[in-house]
Amino acid sequence: MERQVTTRLVERLAELLGRSRRAVALTGAGVSVPSGIPDFRTPETGLWAKVDPMQVAHISVFEGDPERFWSYYRPRFQALGGKEPNRAHEALAELERRGLIEGVITQNIDRLHRAAGSENVIEVHGSIETSSCLECGTSFDLDEVEGIFDERGVAVCTGCGGPVKPDVVLFGELLPEEAMAQATELAEGAELMLCVGSSLAVHPVAGLPRLTLEGGGAVAIVTKGETPYDRVAELKLEGEVDEELAALLDRV
Repeated sequence: MERQVTTRLVERLAELLGRSRRAVALTGAGVSVPSGIPDFRTPETGLWAKVDPMQVAHISVFEGDPERFWSYYRPRFQALGGKEPNRAHEALAELERRGLIEGVITQNIDRLHRAAGSENVIEVHGSIETSSCLECGTSFDLDEVEGIFDERGVAVCTGCGGPVKPDVVLFGELLPEEAMAQATELAEGAELMLCVGSSLAVHPVAGLPRLTLEGGGAVAIVTKGETPYDRVAELKLEGEVDEELAALLDRV
């Protein structure tokens, strides 16, 4: 019976997507879990389960204790650099190719949406793709960063010796204005927002589905665990995100 209910919900989602003239996807950490990347809040396995993010991933830590900051981020960069897209990323890329979604708004920094072939990707939390010197602005690609660490384990610019920061949004920083403006425009104009792998709890991104609802659109959720939008969503699928989106792709 549960499988029948799930199948009906997938078919309903395919119907919603097919009749929506403007749809957009919003993704969080859960979309990358099948690629072997832990999410943030799952007990025991989440990235914040065993470490206080304010002690390692806050802008004040980067500025005041770069050795501590990089002791956390350096191995994380190394781990993320080798990950590959999964079926969820690939399904979203295919939905965009078919013109069924306008693009992907993502909270993830792992670059996997682009690697899967999505073209209109709005990375509201930045990306590990590059890191930049805060003094002279020199940009370093991900595969270059490992070569610019000094004896302290801190990334420094090879040109001016200034501090190099990942081009990701740390705690205590504002989200990039241009990315949020693009995300807001898509959310306001969407007839359907497909939320995948996100708890929809981290603001200001968590407010985007509300913009779609206020504009008369619908919200559909594909994620495990509760979200603040469960009661107002058109539907919710709670299986593995890669399986749910692969099933959706078969029906559109």
